[in-house]
Formats: sequence, C-alpha cells, structure tokens
Amino acid sequence: MKRLVVLTGAGISAESGLATFRDSGGLWEGHKVEDVATPEAWKRNRELVLEFYNERRKKALEVIPNRGHEILAELEKSFEVAVITQNVDNLHERAGSSNVIHLHGSLFESRSTLDEHLVYPIKGWELKIGDVCERGSQLRPNIVWFGEMVPMMEVAAGIARQAEIFLVVGTSLVVYPAASLIDYVGYGVPKFIVDPGSPAFRDEDLIHFVREKASTGMEKVKASLLTKYL
Repeated sequence: MKRLVVLTGAGISAESGLATFRDSGGLWEGHKVEDVATPEAWKRNRELVLEFYNERRKKALEVIPNRGHEILAELEKSFEVAVITQNVDNLHERAGSSNVIHLHGSLFESRSTLDEHLVYPIKGWELKIGDVCERGSQLRPNIVWFGEMVPMMEVAAGIARQAEIFLVVGTSLVVYPAASLIDYVGYGVPKFIVDPGSPAFRDEDLIHFVREKASTGMEKVKASLLTKYL
C-alpha cells in the first residue's frame, strides 16, 4: 500500500464545533492567547490556564468526529496512513485513525512541571491545582504553548519525507513550524490541499487544490485517491 501522510489543522475540528482562536480576532473563547496559552501565562495565573483548558476539554468531549475525520480513518483500508495533526483534541482517534502524531500535544494528557517526560492521561475533563506528578510537582496540560519548542516536529518531518502521497486538510499553512512540513515532501509526490483558504504556491501545477471545508472536500479527495492510486 502507498504511504499517505496527512497534515490536519484547526479547520477539520472546527466543523465538529471546536472554536479556533484565529477565527475570532486573536481571541480564543474570549481570552487573549497570551493569557492562557503561553509559559508566561502559566507563571502568572495557573488557575486561569487550568480553567481554560478544562473548558476546552469538556467541550471536546461533547462533540463528535465529522465526515472529514471519518474519511481519513476509512482510507486506512487502502493506504498506509499517518496523520500528523496540529490539533490537540482526540477526534481523529475517536473516528478510528490508528496512527496519529500530535504536533502540539494532547488536551487529554497532563505532564509534570518538573520533568516533561512524566506524562499522564487525564480521566474526564478536569485538571486541578494540587494534581501532582509522582515527584510531587504540579501537573500542567501537555500542550505545546506559544513560545515553546515543538518536540514532535523532527518525527513529523521524517514521516513527511517518506510520503508517497501528501494531503493537507483544514489548515491554510500559515502556522509554523507545522506549515513547513510540505517542504519535506519529495518533489513529484502528489500533494492535495483541502481548505477554503488555501494559499497560492509557486508550483501550483504540482498541487491539487480542493478549496472546500474538510467534510465535503475529503469526499472528493477520497474518490480521486481510490481512482488514481489503487
């Protein structure tokens, strides 16, 4: 089976009802990103940061995967699929995708503030002050905040290099370093971009654009992939 590597962004989760800060004038559910999603915010007000992510986690548990997520899972029947996602929700896993790399961490994991290698699943939706790791340090959301390194980027780049087909869904490729993953894909490898706001590329003749939302655009891409590459 051909290796299909998929990069997904906020657009695919937005169709399930999860808000994205870039769609609301730099605010995320009424908060400035600098106040809830940076190391400095954590130092200033841990209670606010934990409350913010508790609400995000609760909301993520209320929504369900959409058709875009489901199609990516279905493609595993015909391709060797690796999903690299910028999203921190678990909608890909819930839809049935078995190989998901979370670039920016997971909403449903916590990690030690003393040792970043101590990572724990979060049962339910709440993480509180006083929840500590095995070494007694406060737990924080296992999220890559703005200003932090993206530890899975090297792994993702290696996967992108191995792609025989590369697919971008629900991101306009403006968030770095994730947006640079398309540059690791081999020249001549078929590339598909499904997003209403897809930017222009110098080599557009090598990229197949589907300027639609993920759920409808992925129906078209699935049909094209099954016709051309099986």
